[in-house]
Amino acid sequence: MKILHVDPETSFGGGERQVAGLIRHLARRGHESVLAAAAGSPLAANVPAADARLRPLAIRNDLDLAAAWRLKRLVAAESPHIVHFHTSRAHAMSPWLRRHAPRAVVTRRMDYALRPGWWTDLLYNRSVAATVAISEEVRRRMLAAGVRAERVRVIHSAVEPPAGLPGAAGRAAARARFGVGGELAIGIVAALETRKGHDVLLHALARLRRDGIAMGCLVCGDGSRRAQLESLAQGLGIGDAVRFLGEQRQVADVLAALDVFVLPSRHEGLGVAILEAMAMALPVVASDVGGIPEIVDAGRTGVLVPPEDAAALASAIAALDRDRALAHQMGAAGRARVLAEFSLEVMADRYEQLYEWVSSVA
Repeated sequence: MKILHVDPETSFGGGERQVAGLIRHLARRGHESVLAAAAGSPLAANVPAADARLRPLAIRNDLDLAAAWRLKRLVAAESPHIVHFHTSRAHAMSPWLRRHAPRAVVTRRMDYALRPGWWTDLLYNRSVAATVAISEEVRRRMLAAGVRAERVRVIHSAVEPPAGLPGAAGRAAARARFGVGGELAIGIVAALETRKGHDVLLHALARLRRDGIAMGCLVCGDGSRRAQLESLAQGLGIGDAVRFLGEQRQVADVLAALDVFVLPSRHEGLGVAILEAMAMALPVVASDVGGIPEIVDAGRTGVLVPPEDAAALASAIAALDRDRALAHQMGAAGRARVLAEFSLEVMADRYEQLYEWVSSVA
């Protein structure tokens, strides 16, 4: 099949990583992908020409009529079997392609509530054949907004699990690189934004220090809250224990240095960073919100705690510090679960089945 992927974003966030991974695996299966993306965007740079042909397309906003016209011409020229919208800005162009709606698919990644009304009905019930929700939580929110149930399928986001784990030597090298000694190494990989709950983690770390637990924390990511979070860490007296690493190209190197991965999000569509940590055999402590309970098997691959609860978060981390054998068991179970259910290979298989279904009924 030929699939036209539409993703105009100029950043390279989690969604764009999913798009690049999906295209890579579709190419391995013999499908032809065409990528409509902003020229010079990180996504365009991260998708090899061997995996997809780039057709430059910039979309400024939901009302960019010039972009809609260019996309309409592109669809006519390429005549793809499937048009796959990967972002809300891309999806906003779908009403202009209504003639192609029977062959159109959209992926919704955010768990924000949709507003019921004519626009949601037009986008999801009349302008595409199917919507992919990345979690059951996202699906529930869509149904609550009036999206018809038969049009929504859940296909979880996924990761590329490493073929093997770093071992003792690789782990020691990673800990040395990031300045981690013999203390409990806690880590988080997330944009430094309010929704990710870094402030809750910092308050939990302050509790751990007061309880005499030797620990250090690696904070991987960047965002608008960085200065405030650095100031908060200093104010809580844990500035020496928290390292703000900024964006890291090789997140696996950071994960290799950790004992426990934490994600105290206030809301979360799914939590791909958790899957990356599980793939590296790390036990997880995370908020019981959004799609997170769908990937963290509480008590088996990690611990779920209420959001906004620094005391519960600290208690869960401390419990894993006390019982390293349990932490190791959770990490191993988490990696096994990713390999079986949340690999990009599994995700590509499910998208391939969806594309075939859409093509058969179009």
